[in-house]
Amino acid sequence: MSAPGWWQTGLTTLALCWRLDRADGVTLGFTAHDRDLVIGGVVYRASPGMLPSAIQQSDGFDVDTLDIAGALTSDAITEADLSAGRWDDAALVLFAADWSDPAADPLPIARGEIGDVSIKDDAFTAELRGPTALLERPVVEQTAPDCRASLGDRRCRIDLAPRTRIAGVVIADGQHVTLDQPEPSADAYGYGRLRWLDGANAGLAAAIARSDGTAVTLRDPPAFATEAGALVELVEGCDRRFETCCTRFANAANFRGEPFLPGIDLLTRYGTD
Repeated sequence: MSAPGWWQTGLTTLALCWRLDRADGVTLGFTAHDRDLVIGGVVYRASPGMLPSAIQQSDGFDVDTLDIAGALTSDAITEADLSAGRWDDAALVLFAADWSDPAADPLPIARGEIGDVSIKDDAFTAELRGPTALLERPVVEQTAPDCRASLGDRRCRIDLAPRTRIAGVVIADGQHVTLDQPEPSADAYGYGRLRWLDGANAGLAAAIARSDGTAVTLRDPPAFATEAGALVELVEGCDRRFETCCTRFANAANFRGEPFLPGIDLLTRYGTD
């Protein structure tokens, strides 16, 4: 990719910019320039200033990463939001722009997802995982008696629309949440997902351990205090067992596991004769 024309005339008007797209749909822009810039309809704020580490990229298969440091502020990036996971896996694009002409074509530098985040002394450091980080993932799936698909994905093919409901919170006490309507069947939400639609936890999701009537038990307590009346979205779950796939979902044809494959215990079994 060729560099834009302004890059050829000198670097005195260069400004580093970051665009962050969170999983909940929030988009924020930041710049290392001393004033805000508007690029592509997004305001790139000069506060909090964000600075990258040395950027090193290669044309091989080594994993490209870099660290980005910035200050914690009350209205942009807060310690509470970082700790709550709002920034987990956020998409990040780092590019250089011409601050004297923000409408000029930018120069892409790096892109990826936010990885590990550390917080110290009213500042944070986030790791950017580049596209080559995907090479660290397993290439071949391992056999297992449990299903490797997720309920509702393209391999499972179960329609989650009729299995998704909106309910109101009556009581919330840590991991235990009482709703204003019962589950459709026994432990329907077990292994499922709860997403907060309003209140302090709006946009955050939580894994459900089990459900019983109007009671739902989360695997972890919500990041922020929850008030009665808050709305939540509930998605049914699956324990990934073959019996459940057959009896509850009638979806044995799409089961992605090996429930009848002999395990390692067969190889270590001694003869008795």
